[in-house]
Amino acid sequence: MTALHLFILAIVQGITEFLPISSSGHLVLVPVLTGWPDQGLMMDVSVHVGTLVAVLIYFRDDTKGLFLAGLGSVGIAPARRATEGTIYGKLFWAIVIATIPAAMMGFAVKITGLADLMRGAAIIATTSIIFGLLLYWADKVGATEKTLERMAVKPALIVGLAQVLALIPGTSRAGITMTAARYLGFTRQDAARFSLLLSIPTILGAGVLLGKDVAESGDQILWVHAAFAAGLSCLAALAAIHFLMKWLAHASMAIFVVYRVALGLFLFALIAGGAI
Repeated sequence: MTALHLFILAIVQGITEFLPISSSGHLVLVPVLTGWPDQGLMMDVSVHVGTLVAVLIYFRDDTKGLFLAGLGSVGIAPARRATEGTIYGKLFWAIVIATIPAAMMGFAVKITGLADLMRGAAIIATTSIIFGLLLYWADKVGATEKTLERMAVKPALIVGLAQVLALIPGTSRAGITMTAARYLGFTRQDAARFSLLLSIPTILGAGVLLGKDVAESGDQILWVHAAFAAGLSCLAALAAIHFLMKWLAHASMAIFVVYRVALGLFLFALIAGGAI
């Protein structure tokens, strides 16, 4: 891969991972629209790992609280005392519960090879429009009264089941989890906050699985490319997260819906014209 290819791949991933517009869909589109060879799932996961670091940095207080809550849940008393009276004990288990459905389905998709079969422009165009309109509907009908203090087992499981749909490129993991949280009545900022925190175990799990594959391959050049792309995507993701949280403090999801529909229609036009 050339430096330009790695740069564009990393910036696209960093910007789109946490905006509800589908990072996986955009990563699939990079080779489709540029003519470059498909970067493959390994590079996809590498830039995802860069965005994981961005979440850990931006939500450092939350990630610290969740880490201590996790330690407390296995009987480490000092950690448990450190999170008493906070939301982190409850939030930790909400994230665990919400992660289980996608983890199980993601493993099944990996071993069956279905992931490669779904990396097509027509699928991305369809899911971009459908789930974009679903996000618009949920954002309109959902109340804006619940905060993360009310993220119990049932809503966490619903968000987790919705996250399974993100295995289809173009759906958007951030988009579908925000859609579910907004439908359940969580505020826009807290829907986004839970979605981003929920990305931590999801991205970490995918990184471990594919990182193992690359380690076994012994391809040192691929590791260098992966590290470079991860660093760039981290910087881009930090900027995107900051924008998202500031935007949702005073505006709706409509801007992202308009983008998704426009992207889907553009792709359908390219497909109809034989360009892709």
